Amino acid sequence: MALSGIVSGMRTLLTIFGLLLLIAGLGVTKGKQIGMLIAFGKEAEKNGPPPETVSTMAAKADTWEEIIPAIGTVTSVKGVTVSNDAPGVVSAINFESGANVVAGQVLVVLDTSVERAQLASAQARRELATINEGRTRSLVGTDSLPKSQLDNDQALLKSSGADLDALQAQISRKVVRAPFAGRLGIRNVNLGQYLNPGTAITVLADLDSVYVDFTLPQPRLADVGVGSKVRVTIEGGKDPIVLGTVAAIDPSLDQVTRSIKLRAAIPNKDDALRPGMFGMVEVILAATKSVVEIPATALVHASYGDSVFIVEAKTGDSSPVRQQFVKVNERRGDFVGIQDGLKPGEEVVVAGAFKLHNGSKVVVNNDAVKVTPSLDPHPANH
Repeated sequence: MALSGIVSGMRTLLTIFGLLLLIAGLGVTKGKQIGMLIAFGKEAEKNGPPPETVSTMAAKADTWEEIIPAIGTVTSVKGVTVSNDAPGVVSAINFESGANVVAGQVLVVLDTSVERAQLASAQARRELATINEGRTRSLVGTDSLPKSQLDNDQALLKSSGADLDALQAQISRKVVRAPFAGRLGIRNVNLGQYLNPGTAITVLADLDSVYVDFTLPQPRLADVGVGSKVRVTIEGGKDPIVLGTVAAIDPSLDQVTRSIKLRAAIPNKDDALRPGMFGMVEVILAATKSVVEIPATALVHASYGDSVFIVEAKTGDSSPVRQQFVKVNERRGDFVGIQDGLKPGEEVVVAGAFKLHNGSKVVVNNDAVKVTPSLDPHPANH
C-alpha cells in the first residue's frame, strides 16, 4: 500500500512538472513573437506608412479673358398669346399645333351668321338710300323738291353706310389672324366651343432670334454697355455655346437686390433655343488677367481654406508632398485659377489628393489615372 501511494505521487509530480515545462515553452515562444511584432512596429513607425500612388500635373501660367458670369433666361423677340377680340362660337380652325404661319394668316373663325344677316339688311338699306339720294338730287335740280329733302336723303345715305361699315368691322373682329410670322404653340380651342373675349387660343413666337435676360450687381455696371459681347451656354441645345451682344440695359436698378437687368440679343439657328430655357451667361470684357491654372481635382476643400499638395524632390522610390494653402481666383471649365500660393511649374497632385496629409510620401504614376482637363469641356449628357 505504501509503495503504490509513493508511485502515484511521483506520477502526479511528473505530470505537473511536464505541464510547467510546456507552459514555460509556450511563454518563451509567445514572448519571441511579441518581441518580433514590437520590433516590426518600431521599424514600420520609423519608416512611416507605405507611399500612396497618385497622378500629378505641373501648374501652368496662362492668360484668361476677363468675364462677368451671370444666369440668364431665354425670351422671344416677338411673342404673344393669340386670343379673340369678340365673343362667339368657333366655326373654323385653320391651323395645327406647332405650325409655322405668316403674318395675317387666318387662324380661327367665329360664327358670324347673325352679323352677316344684319349685313345683308344694311346693304339693302344703303342701296335704297343711294337710289333715293340720286332721285332727290335730280328733282331738286328742277326745283320739284326742296333742298332740305336732299339734305335728309344724304344723311340717310351716310348713316346706312356707317351701319354697313360697323357690321363689316364686327364680322372682321370674329376672324382671328396671326399678327406676325412665327411658330404657333399648342391649340387650346375646339370646333363648336364658345369663346369669351380674350380667351387664349394659342401662343405665337418669332424664333429667328431670341433675347437672353440676365442681371448683374451694381459694381459691375460700369464694365458693361450696349454692344458688349456675351457668351451664352445652353445645356441641351444643338449649339451649346452661342455668341451675342448686349442689346439693352434697364435705366434703373432693383431697389431690393441692387442689381440691374440686361438683355442680350443672340441668333437662333434652326430654332434650337426656346423661350424659357435656362442659360449661363458670360459678359466678355476687353481686359485679360494672368493666372496660375491647375485642374480642379487638385484642389482640396476644407472649412479652414483651400489647399493643394505639391510634390517635393524625389527621395529613393518615393517623394514627399507638402500641403500648400492657396487663394482661388475663379473656375474655368475643368481648371481653377490660383491667385496666390502657387508658382508655375510646381508639380501638384491631381488624383489621390484626398488620402494625403502634409509630409506623406507618394509614388507618381500618371498612367494609372489619366487626367485630361479642358477649359471648355462638353461631356456627353448620359
